[in-house]
Amino acid sequence: MGIEWMTAFLDLPAARSHAATRFWLDVTGCSLSERRGPAGEFATLLPRSGAPYLRTQVTGESEPRIHLDLHTGDVPGLVRRALDLGGTDMTRAGVPTVATPGGLLVCVVQPQPGAELPPSEFWPGVGRSMVDQVCLDVPPSRYDGELEFWTGLTGWARRDLGDGEFERLTGVGALQVLVQRRQDDVGPVRAHLDLAADDPGAEVARHLALGARHRFDGREWVTLEDPAGMPYCVTARRPGR
Repeated sequence: MGIEWMTAFLDLPAARSHAATRFWLDVTGCSLSERRGPAGEFATLLPRSGAPYLRTQVTGESEPRIHLDLHTGDVPGLVRRALDLGGTDMTRAGVPTVATPGGLLVCVVQPQPGAELPPSEFWPGVGRSMVDQVCLDVPPSRYDGELEFWTGLTGWARRDLGDGEFERLTGVGALQVLVQRRQDDVGPVRAHLDLAADDPGAEVARHLALGARHRFDGREWVTLEDPAGMPYCVTARRPGR
């Protein structure tokens, strides 16, 4: 069995976790689940309908990051496939965890019950928006290997966007995967979230009012930073695919 759903985890430093969690609830229109874990470190962002696909984890790290949970009915089989494709076993605390060839952490977990796609959110005077993509930021020297890993692991349709910088993998669930060739060749593969928005300018203004910080303007996107210091992008794409 293959990947049935993907969840993005926002791993947040403890000192900035409350502000960042509140920010993402306001950005997405979600509510927060009850906290879970020995220290209440885990929580889920619950959309108004459909299955959740964003979660938060309070960490002891100094910097925020994104890691991914891959949901499957065959956890051992997907782990074996990831290792055969060049991943490294990083399992801790009983949760099967693999580092991709470029160093991004992914956990392999049980299926998501009732995996119904959530709708985009409508904001009066702004339009629709939705977190619908995770972008893998890959150093040039690791790009080919990382892309082959994800193509082989997911089996999802792969589309070259024609500029030598991006390729997109579109499969199941609320999140598609964009693989980006970074300009710098330093450090491991990182990940960030992308929002699709009807009106990116109005959506960016909404985020700034909620506490985001502006980083820079790209060709068809604006890069912002959440209150934990985690970068993400607002893009000019149709929400909800």
